[in-house]
Amino acid sequence: MARFELKLPKMGESVAEATITSWLKEVGDTIELDDTVVEVATDKVDSEVPSEVEGTLVEILFDKDDVVQVGQTIAIIETEGGDVVQEATPVAKQEQPKEVAAIEKTVEVAKETVASPMNTSDSDRFYSPLVKSIAQTEGISLEELETVAGTGKDGRVTKTDILSYIENRGKVASKTVTTPAAPKAADSKSVTKATPVSNGADEVVEMSRMGKLIAKHMVDSVQTSAHVQSFIEIDVTNIVNWRNKVKDAFLKREGEKLTFTPIFMQTIAATLKKYPMLNISVDGDYIIKKKDINLGMAAALPDENLIVPVIKNADQLNLVGMTKQVNDLAKRARANNLKPDEISGGTYTVTNVGSFGSITGTPIINQPQVAILALGAIVKKPAVIETPEGDFIGIRHIMMVSHSYDHRVVNGAAGGKFIKTLKETLEAWDVNQDF
Repeated sequence: MARFELKLPKMGESVAEATITSWLKEVGDTIELDDTVVEVATDKVDSEVPSEVEGTLVEILFDKDDVVQVGQTIAIIETEGGDVVQEATPVAKQEQPKEVAAIEKTVEVAKETVASPMNTSDSDRFYSPLVKSIAQTEGISLEELETVAGTGKDGRVTKTDILSYIENRGKVASKTVTTPAAPKAADSKSVTKATPVSNGADEVVEMSRMGKLIAKHMVDSVQTSAHVQSFIEIDVTNIVNWRNKVKDAFLKREGEKLTFTPIFMQTIAATLKKYPMLNISVDGDYIIKKKDINLGMAAALPDENLIVPVIKNADQLNLVGMTKQVNDLAKRARANNLKPDEISGGTYTVTNVGSFGSITGTPIINQPQVAILALGAIVKKPAVIETPEGDFIGIRHIMMVSHSYDHRVVNGAAGGKFIKTLKETLEAWDVNQDF
């Protein structure tokens, strides 16, 4: 018999880790070729990890909610064959964060002791074999392990929690909670999870995994960036009339529906080239000027959550190419078929609040970017039209645009000039042009 190491595969250029969300197979189960063994999540995208061999699942090395690095072995499958461990096609080595590199030795040593981890039978908390092995390797007693705050489900201590504790051990006092002497089981529950208060008629519903991630991302962004907004009205009558004129021919020739989104996205990308200091990110006291213009496109999901697929090198696409990208990403976003790399690497984000009927909004910056643009609903309004013969009132298609930007690095002049240039470009749209 041979032992095959099932590893977490590479799922994108910028994806370094994933969270185990569900094991679809149990120890002892027969595994067929291409059977899905486990489901994992990277930020907002769920993925499946299939088996590359046939055999029997004999060992699971990580628990649900554990964070796993790309290339790590997550399970062992016993196959027919020789006596040596057989591995899958090698995963390209990916540069790891400094924190991971610093504790790599601890994890590797802990894996060697996973066969005989510490005894935690006297504890009311669950500890995965890897967490117990890491604690044993670092000389952490069960009593000390009980004081480690857990961020996993029901307060479970994850690998990240124990490694973070080890890293700060001795530097700061560990988190401890004073609890009554009895009963022990009740104490454990009160420490690890607070009970929501309800008057009996209310329904208490736990946030979804994606909801928790989005909530944390939004709070972190507000605490990181000094948000400020600029607003401007854009007369898009020429664009509305032009699209109405060419949309049927566009569909017939390209096989794609032409919406307003790709028109706006193409113009935004072109405007960003003129204002490169909005296509940046901040790292401490340093500004990183991005070479590529990668536009994030906020898309609504059926459960009303949002996801942001990214159009890479958006400034290099013509209208046909942009339309195909927008339609493809939006369709696969709604079907939850995006790849992890397709929601990463964005340098500037656009959100269409007008799709919900809102005339404008004040969106929160998608970190580590420094700006986000909100497109409002296109509505008919009476407006002053200036002509060589004089001014008059006419019915025009007007769209309000809101620009949120990080006032630490983008001042009001740059933030305002950007949308003023965008306005001038869109209002000068040639109604006689082809596509």
